[in-house]
Amino acid sequence: MNLSSVIPKKLLSEIKETITIGVDIGSRASKAVLLTGDSLHTGITATSVNMQQTAEYLIKKLLRETSTDFSKVSFIVGTGYGRISIKFEDTPTKVVTEISCHGMGAHYLNAGTETIIDIGGQDSKAIKIDPETGKVVEFIMNDKCAAGTGRFLERVAELLEIPLEEAGELSLKAKGELEISSQCVVFAESEIITLKARGEPKENILNAVNLASARRVRNLVNRIGFKSELIFSGGVSKNPGMRAALEKVVEHQFAETKLDMIYNGALGAAIIAQRYAFGDEQ
Repeated sequence: MNLSSVIPKKLLSEIKETITIGVDIGSRASKAVLLTGDSLHTGITATSVNMQQTAEYLIKKLLRETSTDFSKVSFIVGTGYGRISIKFEDTPTKVVTEISCHGMGAHYLNAGTETIIDIGGQDSKAIKIDPETGKVVEFIMNDKCAAGTGRFLERVAELLEIPLEEAGELSLKAKGELEISSQCVVFAESEIITLKARGEPKENILNAVNLASARRVRNLVNRIGFKSELIFSGGVSKNPGMRAALEKVVEHQFAETKLDMIYNGALGAAIIAQRYAFGDEQ
């Protein structure tokens, strides 16, 4: 896709005339962005046990689809859960934390972003960034408990015997609000099973799960200090039910972006790679 259709005009001139790749190796899915001076290309695949092979597969896929020779790539930045595994002998490569990459990606997708909620497969994060630079000011992460993460939502869909991709839309049809009070995944599952056995509609249970998860995330946001320009990133950002629940409990709407936010971290990595390529990042 053309960069001008994704990145705000005021930031477009900062993109360099070089080819870089950002690879975001997540716990569940891995994403990559190939960035040039005027275009952006994306790729996604399930994360395998061998994360280097996952990164290589994504990069080869992007190069093949764009008819780009690997020798033309000036820099690669790896990020995410499996970033430490990424290494390429013949191309300059760095690993950068996913916090920094999500901040930079959100900054370039929505100039002025100040707060990011990122929910992935195994953790959730609240990130505050400088709206002028995209640099991280403060962040907090919940990686000790799976509640509210992508893996938990997968488990809920399994318990309710519905496809995960349908759960978000179904939750929006809920009538009334049920309460799921447990802060622990194990006990939350027990509550869900009890509600299901009681004959509660699946949409009402899903909505209750989303609201309970959203309240946990709101606690993270409150601890860093909420700033109004808000972005939702990570794989769970594709779930409209969770998006609606977060907007309700945070009492603020998410800004719209023109790129699927599952690629936010990979985009940020590709932009940081450009800065490394030109010596703007140390």
